[in-house]
Amino acid sequence: MTGVNKVTLKLKHTVEAIPETALCWHKLGKGAILATVVETWGSAPRRVGGQLVVSAEGKMEGSVSGGCVEAAVIFEAMDAIKTKKSKLLEYGVSDGDAFAVGLACGGRIKILLEPVGSVLSLAMLEELAACRASRRAVAYCVNLKTQERRLAFNGFQKRMRMDRSGFEEDGQTFVAVHNPPLRVAVVGGVHIAQALVPLAQTAGFDPTIIDPREGFGSSARFPEIKIINEWPDEALGELGKDHRTALVVLTHDPKLDDPALEYALTSDYFYIGALGSKHTHAQRVERFRTKGFSEKDIARIHGPVGLNIGSATPAEIAVSILAEMIQQLRLDE
Repeated sequence: MTGVNKVTLKLKHTVEAIPETALCWHKLGKGAILATVVETWGSAPRRVGGQLVVSAEGKMEGSVSGGCVEAAVIFEAMDAIKTKKSKLLEYGVSDGDAFAVGLACGGRIKILLEPVGSVLSLAMLEELAACRASRRAVAYCVNLKTQERRLAFNGFQKRMRMDRSGFEEDGQTFVAVHNPPLRVAVVGGVHIAQALVPLAQTAGFDPTIIDPREGFGSSARFPEIKIINEWPDEALGELGKDHRTALVVLTHDPKLDDPALEYALTSDYFYIGALGSKHTHAQRVERFRTKGFSEKDIARIHGPVGLNIGSATPAEIAVSILAEMIQQLRLDE
C-alpha cells in the first residue's frame, strides 16, 4: 500500500478527506484540482473552506455548494487542469448565469481552483496530508494577489479554535484551517453506542469504543471501529485532551462512567455527555461535588445526555446525542 493510500485509509471515516483524495488521484496519474469555497454571501449552502476535488476525467468527491454549482465548477476545473493555472470563480444572483447554476435564492459564493502538481505543489499537499493524518492542526495560506502559498502552524490559533477559514484583513490572503478530524470517545459498547457510532461517522466523527468488558467492546459488535478494552480513564489517556474530541458515557455504571468523566473535566473536550435520568444525574452531580469539582466544571457534563426531542429507542437517543454534540460544537464557535 502506498503512503498516500495509507493516509486516505486513516481518514476514510471522515467526510472531508478531500486533500488526501486529491493527492491520491494525482499520484495515480488521474490529474486533480482542488476547489475551495473562499467566500460566501447570503444563503450559500456550504461554509467557507468547503472543498471539492475533480479529476481530469470529471470524477468528483466532496462539494462546494451542496449540488448547486458543481456541474459548472467541474467544467471549469477540467479546463484548469489542462492550463495548469488557478482560477477564482464567482456564482450568484447578480450573474447572468445565476438560474443555470442554481443560486436563485439569493446566495453567492467564490471558489478557488488550484491544480495539484503545478499551482499547488505536490510537496506541500503531501505535508498537509501528513499533518492531517497525525492530528496536527495546520493552516494553508494563499495570497490571491501574489500567488504565494505556505503552510502555517502558528499565528492562526483563534481561527483554528473556532474552526473558521476565511480571508485575513488584507482581503488577499485566504487561510484554510485544517484541524484534526473530530473524534468521539464512547464509553460503553451498549445498544445506543451501536446506533451512535455509524451516525457519528456519517457526520464526520472518528469514533472510539472504550469498554473493559470485552463482551461489550468487541469487533463483532463494532466492526472496523477502534476499540480500547481498558479502564476508561486509562483509555482516554491514549487519546489525549484536545478540543476536537467529544466524550459520551453510556454504561450507567459509576465505576466505569465516573473515571471517564473525571478525566474529561480536566481536558479541553468540546462536549461531555452522560446517560442517565434526571435523578441519576443529580446523584452524579453530588458525587462530583464531594470529589471537589466546581459547579462550573460539573456544568460541562450534559446529563441526561442528548437534546430533549422525546427520543425513546436506542436509535432515537443516538440521534439526540449527535444533535447535541453538533450544537455544542458549532454554537460554541
